[in-house]
Amino acid sequence: MISSRAGIESGSYRYKSSAVGHTHAYLQPHLDKLLRSIGPERVFELGCGNGNIAASMRSLGCDVTAIDLSETGIATARSSFPGIRFEVASAYDDLAAAFGTFPMVVCLDVIEHLYFPKTCAARIFEMLEPGGRAVISTPYHGYLKNIALAVTGKMDAHFTALWDGGHIKFFSASTLRKLLAEQGFVDIRISRIGRIPTLAKSMVAVAQRPM
Repeated sequence: MISSRAGIESGSYRYKSSAVGHTHAYLQPHLDKLLRSIGPERVFELGCGNGNIAASMRSLGCDVTAIDLSETGIATARSSFPGIRFEVASAYDDLAAAFGTFPMVVCLDVIEHLYFPKTCAARIFEMLEPGGRAVISTPYHGYLKNIALAVTGKMDAHFTALWDGGHIKFFSASTLRKLLAEQGFVDIRISRIGRIPTLAKSMVAVAQRPM
């Protein structure tokens, strides 16, 4: 995942292997379905971690370019998945100038780690070709889910206050939609995944840059 270069150094993730994370079980099948449906030839991944998602997209026939702020993540990705372009870069960089534009940009579980998610959303918008789509995921938060967390005594475990470099932004479907609309995205569609919708683990937004 990506954190700010201006932030605490320990906020950048350090990777020791190319093993998949626990979120892959529900994010990966949803992303695969989207890729097969939309069929982009080229994809840019913002926040690639150790490269597993990028490698999966490559296996579906996409030409993938991927970035992450974690140097160990990029080193692991390069050694584990040759043939994919992996670079160290920040969500706040001028990514369109550095890498060009793409028909699709994928950003999974990144924005909840950022001080400035609006800047990240703007960078994604800039990287899209006219008519291109962004796929953005973040943990789901909603009124009933928060009540369930409180009643079951799991608020501390969920909000992970003692996790260095952890989540600092907590989005509902409404705030995620507003974040994207403010940057100019249209046709914003949000799906809740993992568990039943009311208690969903995550949500995935698919949003389009106007033609």
